[in-house]
Amino acid sequence: MPPEERTTLLRPPPPNPSLAPIENILQVTPVNVLGPDIFTNTRKAWVPSGARGIYGGTVIAQCLAAAQKTVPEGFLPHSCHCYFLLAGSGSVPILFHVERVRDGRSYVTRTVQARQRGSCIFTTTISFVREGAGAGAGAGAGAGAGKGEGVGVVRHAVELPEEAKGSLPEGEYECEEGEWGGPFQHVMVPMPAAPTLDGKASGSGKENGKGKGKGKGEGKGIGKGIGNGGDGRKEPHQIRCQQWMRCRGKISAEGGLQAHLNALAYISDSGFVGTVARVHHLWRLPFPPQEYHALPEEQKRRVEHVARHEGLGDDPEGWKALPHLGMMVSLDHSIYFHAPGRVRADEWMFADMDSPWAGDGRGFVTQRIFARDGTLLATCVQEGVVRLAPSPEKPKL
Repeated sequence: MPPEERTTLLRPPPPNPSLAPIENILQVTPVNVLGPDIFTNTRKAWVPSGARGIYGGTVIAQCLAAAQKTVPEGFLPHSCHCYFLLAGSGSVPILFHVERVRDGRSYVTRTVQARQRGSCIFTTTISFVREGAGAGAGAGAGAGAGKGEGVGVVRHAVELPEEAKGSLPEGEYECEEGEWGGPFQHVMVPMPAAPTLDGKASGSGKENGKGKGKGKGEGKGIGKGIGNGGDGRKEPHQIRCQQWMRCRGKISAEGGLQAHLNALAYISDSGFVGTVARVHHLWRLPFPPQEYHALPEEQKRRVEHVARHEGLGDDPEGWKALPHLGMMVSLDHSIYFHAPGRVRADEWMFADMDSPWAGDGRGFVTQRIFARDGTLLATCVQEGVVRLAPSPEKPKL
């Protein structure tokens, strides 16, 4: 294998059938010959179709996996703050350098750099908390205390959204893979339909009041004309993107809670910044809609499935009139683990995403991840570059 195409530093072992697919994908191997607390990807990192680099969730999760190998037993992650610096290559091994920043009685901090060919492509700082460290601290007796809890703690959490109730897939549901596929199952909750694509509410700033949704120097923008108006349609920041998700197979007892947490970190980046494109009803699939009729029937069916659930309608001709996404890249990503001990990534979880703001070529998104019983497991935030594709030049004659 040519050096430039060597995807792992060491020869990858065959997949372990006793592990869930996500466990095999996220394995990291210590490289003691290079120094202490250095790890590498055991298997090739996945590059989604049409993407500039490896899937961001892979490097988030593998950095967490590497950090967890340096943390004392009994500590669980409560926050993880990440920056994507360079597009990661799927043809080059990744080295994960863990720095032991602090080891306290209740909190432990690790910084991890993911490097390829000597360059840092990704960095994260992860804070771990000792289980039970805050059980009796900070609140007066009775403040939010549950029955039998003893000393009270301040406690509250948002509830599972109404849309989740009654929408949980039943039995051994084998759902459609998303447009990228992967080791997770996704069941999308249908979104509101896009506005009628007649030019009056199609979403270009020029066609919807000349400048609505435009910032200084932005040129054409989208915003106020998409998904809202006097007809009761919601504005982009009011639209929610929701889905049920779980990993395929069962996470092993050997992998334990750490494997569940790694899996949650992996899935937290799935389609996350894409929320901006969805609430604006942009065409975001990795091919132009004009190519739809040339696709194989199976792929056509998947495209139709995505279009229906994202409110783009069933008409391929209508898809051509949608604004097209030109570029979308994650810049940063944060995860707050609220109930790390409760995470079971091989059980159905509900993701509730929205986009409070977009402008200046960037978009900001938030996500809440719930267990099926309504427990708020994690909150995630992300910012990314979001740019429209240039409009095709119209003939002058």
